[in-house]
Amino acid sequence: MKQKAKKQKVSGENAPSPKEGIVMHAGASRNELMLAVKDRGVKNFRVLNKQELGEVLKNIGDQKAVDAIVAGAVARWKAGWGKRKDKNASQSRT
Repeated sequence: MKQKAKKQKVSGENAPSPKEGIVMHAGASRNELMLAVKDRGVKNFRVLNKQELGEVLKNIGDQKAVDAIVAGAVARWKAGWGKRKDKNASQSRT
């Protein structure tokens, strides 16, 4: 006979509030961190690196800090686009 594993129900008292920071285990992968940040409702979580994902999870209650981290990552991501086109355009002009 197969036995089904019983799911543990989390009571409302023990569940972490969305304002509290979450600490992942030291060897958490980027994917695990991304899923945790996604569950917390952070936009543009895909452009964050592993270190930034950890910082966002630590500062999840401070929305200004989270927005600043995400804005820096988005700016870095946008800066990476178009460099090849600029190099080719500058070479063809000279």
